[in-house]
Amino acid sequence: MSKKKSFALRIDPEVFKAIEKWADDEFRSVNGQLEWMIQKSLKDAKRLKNKNKPDTKDES
Repeated sequence: MSKKKSFALRIDPEVFKAIEKWADDEFRSVNGQLEWMIQKSLKDAKRLKNKNKPDTKDES
């Protein structure tokens, strides 16, 4: 089982309502939607290490 870090998040009420609606549309909790959004953003920015591939950044 993976360990998850808990933390408080202050967020604009209108932004929260938009995320809540999106989460509902996707059949996710708000927490699950936020995790999905963060994961996707990290992957798109190539900031998330792929667990299946070794880090090849040092190879030239």
